[in-house]
Amino acid sequence: MTRNELRPVIKLRSTAGTGHTYVTRKNRRSDPDRLVLRKYDPIARRHVDFREDR
Repeated sequence: MTRNELRPVIKLRSTAGTGHTYVTRKNRRSDPDRLVLRKYDPIARRHVDFREDR
């Protein structure tokens, strides 16, 4: 596998419905499922879950 296939760039979209996104990379071998991280949403002004968007 090449570097781009193993660690793809993914978008994390806010579950608060504000449309705010973060961009990150993830390891497909260690995290094959969709990634969910709790991060700060500046539009909602609070921490919310961000889910991987495909």
